[in-house]
Amino acid sequence: MATKTAVLTLTNDSMRFEAVVDSGHTIVFDNAEGDAGARPSELVGAALAACTAMDVISILRKKRQEVTHYEVRTSGVQMDEHPHAFTRFDVVHVVDGVAIDPEAVRRAIELSATRYCAVGSTLASGALEVHHSYLVRRPDGDELYAEVVVIGPQTAPAALAAR
Repeated sequence: MATKTAVLTLTNDSMRFEAVVDSGHTIVFDNAEGDAGARPSELVGAALAACTAMDVISILRKKRQEVTHYEVRTSGVQMDEHPHAFTRFDVVHVVDGVAIDPEAVRRAIELSATRYCAVGSTLASGALEVHHSYLVRRPDGDELYAEVVVIGPQTAPAALAAR
């Protein structure tokens, strides 16, 4: 099994954070007031789009489809009440090219959705566990660690809000 990590650090007195991921790249997050980066929930759809896009374009290239332009549009529906969980994502693949075979596009999307895309399969599976804990570090070197809560799999958003 592979493990993917990210370290997120508060960078100012407001709500600006920077995440450094395994590949060494930095992603900036912020809220509407600071507006120096994306909102965390915006990146859920972006990650889904990027994951499936990489699969689909790779498959189409292997099928020798001459794609002149490709984009993936995602639209996520969030609940109005906390925790504002997503209840649906619509993913539209826009493929331009002179002799694009619609069946090749359909099959590439199907393979991504059902076999290859880790983000899509994670979102759709309902099998994810999220373990929350804390580590408090004091100036004298003492550290306090404890687990707080585990959510999932199949935990309903309403049940989370009721906690």
